Amino acid sequence: MLLVLRPVFSLLFGAGLLVLGNGLIGILLPVRLGIEKVSPDISGLVMSAYYLGFMVGSVLGQGIIRRVGHIRAFAAFAALATASSLVHALVFDVALWALMRALTGFCVAALYATIESWLNVKTSNEGRGQVLSIYLVTTYLATLIGQLLINALEIEGLGLFCLGALLMSLSLVPVVLTRVAGPELGGVKRLGLRVLYRASPLGVIATWGAGMLSGAFYALGAIYAGHLQLTVWQISLFMGVPIFGGLVLQWPIGKLSDRYDRRTVLLGVLIMCVVSSVVLSVFSLGGASLTTLLVAVVFLGGALATIYPLAVAQAYDYVDRADMVGASGGLLLVWAIGGTVGPLIASFFMGQFGPSALFVYLAVVASAIMIFTAYRMLARQARPASEQTTFVSMQTTSAIANALDPRTDPLPEFYYNDEDPGDR
Repeated sequence: MLLVLRPVFSLLFGAGLLVLGNGLIGILLPVRLGIEKVSPDISGLVMSAYYLGFMVGSVLGQGIIRRVGHIRAFAAFAALATASSLVHALVFDVALWALMRALTGFCVAALYATIESWLNVKTSNEGRGQVLSIYLVTTYLATLIGQLLINALEIEGLGLFCLGALLMSLSLVPVVLTRVAGPELGGVKRLGLRVLYRASPLGVIATWGAGMLSGAFYALGAIYAGHLQLTVWQISLFMGVPIFGGLVLQWPIGKLSDRYDRRTVLLGVLIMCVVSSVVLSVFSLGGASLTTLLVAVVFLGGALATIYPLAVAQAYDYVDRADMVGASGGLLLVWAIGGTVGPLIASFFMGQFGPSALFVYLAVVASAIMIFTAYRMLARQARPASEQTTFVSMQTTSAIANALDPRTDPLPEFYYNDEDPGDR
């Protein structure tokens, strides 16, 4: 493990700092919007802008990196993400905050692509699975800690915005000191959505639903918690424990999906999502202890975190190995579209019917995916478990991370010299 970790430690450290800062800003903004009495529907617009920027960054970011080089691109995107975080501290204007949130999403998508391309270069084919697992744990733990960092300073001051910006800027140090360039990103081509849908309709729809669900909860969950009059510490727990649930539950759910029909496991995960959402919606109306809320939201977080990798595994069952990285790029775009639309729809209903409508929305979307899953189980016979691809835990960062996936072929055409192509 140490031999695998040593070449990529600086990159993982930089990724951890980036995710720490981004996670802190991600929970701070909805809490501050709530303090400023901004309506849930407007708050949803602001928070969904991140996913819009992420979607655009997923499409355009690799081209920018290819033109200017990895080091220059990372430095530029990190500087822009830092600056956008500081703008939140300087000016309170919801339209400007939405614009800055979109810019942050664009930059973060490109930053993930840069870090993950370096990870590919510095990882042997035999160690790809281990590095992907370590990277997953690093990003999950950093996100969790980022949520809790909201308790570090006064919520209404400028310090937390500065702390988030500081962490994102410090991610520059370990990353830009890496002298090995990333792979030739021109080799990463996403499959078209029509091709993907023909190969695996359920994989595409479940991925879209995963974005609709996760985007809405993580954009608006803190607003719901504020409506319950929870303290800042309690809000950070409410938004942090789902991340812990997602990290812990991926492995047992993945094991089940490798032994049984993956669609049956997906149905079980969606039922868990519906039940926990209904519980949270009901308790928000009648009142509940913090412990009850946290237990419910742990299972919700576990469900939300596993829908996407289950959908990817389902799609991988029906595409060639050589096309898997391209398929993951297309699926990531589908997820980002769902992540953009989800908060907009959920925030509209929250504005009309109150914050508890967030979990009614989650239950309805999860139920719709359940119905489509059941339909696909009738329309297509299941692959035997022996012929299924294995489940691999993953996050929605960039398609390049999936090149570390042991199910896929390594990316072609690496640069192994000591110069970044943008520095020649």
